[in-house]
Amino acid sequence: MATLRLWSDELEAMRPEAREAVAHGMGFFDNASADESKMTQSERVASHRALLASSYVTVPEAEEREIAGVRCRVFRPDGAPVAVYLHFHGGGMMAGAPEMMDYPNREMARTYGVAVISVDYRKAPEHPWPAGPDDGVAVAQWLLENGEKEFGTSRILIGGESAGGYMAAITGLRVRDELGGIDRVEGLNLVFGVYDWGRSPSQRGLRPHDGTDILSVDGIEFFTDCFVPGMTSEERRGPNISPAYADLRGLPPCLMSVGSCDHLLDDTLMLASRAAAAGVDVDLFVAPELPHAFMMVDCGITKLWAAQTHDWFETRLRARR
Repeated sequence: MATLRLWSDELEAMRPEAREAVAHGMGFFDNASADESKMTQSERVASHRALLASSYVTVPEAEEREIAGVRCRVFRPDGAPVAVYLHFHGGGMMAGAPEMMDYPNREMARTYGVAVISVDYRKAPEHPWPAGPDDGVAVAQWLLENGEKEFGTSRILIGGESAGGYMAAITGLRVRDELGGIDRVEGLNLVFGVYDWGRSPSQRGLRPHDGTDILSVDGIEFFTDCFVPGMTSEERRGPNISPAYADLRGLPPCLMSVGSCDHLLDDTLMLASRAAAAGVDVDLFVAPELPHAFMMVDCGITKLWAAQTHDWFETRLRARR
């Protein structure tokens, strides 16, 4: 009988360093967070949007495009692309923009020789579910129909962080179910996403321990109410809304990453275990001691995560060459 372990002895030995790095590296969010207790919904949304916008570092290599009626930022490698990476940014489905990931997306194009399309999907509360996912599917459909002509390759990977991880997962499911194109998708890179909009136990505060996190129970409840308003928890767990409750059979290989202090920990653990049970090839990286958006923390664990993510991309891009 095998013992279930979520991380290796190597990662276990790195926990003290990670804990110290978190304590010294998350001050930006502590200092930037506003008192939201007396804000209206619109004021609170505006505050979150302004906070994220203040962190954008844009690069001149980004190409502004409208694809399927949706604003996108496109990055091209120096040579012919070997695949297209369809990317979705984070922001709780109510904030953020492709610009927040300009630098990583440019580096991805250069490192892996892929074209990157980062999608500016519609945001709640002005555009609640299913507007954002509909935009993701529209761009995916355009890519299925035009990718080879536009980029010289029919191969696709899909990925994103936080709300973008959700967008990647739900887009992948809809590519399978609505577009019949899942055979064109080489992999899903799902980074600390929201997969249970009915609010998993960790989202409700039942985490393994109470380490630092940039998310909170109240914050998650707020962006959930913006994105899927007027629904019960059971309705929010419909498989067309919450990927953790979907039929996961036939999905391509997945890399799923999350920190053990993340309020979205249970979302990844549930999606990963259900996908593996359904026969999906799942690589799971759980980062002990680390919070949501853990790549901002400079420590041995995040370096190992970056190396393993690199290996996963290289493996997926070598497949069927």
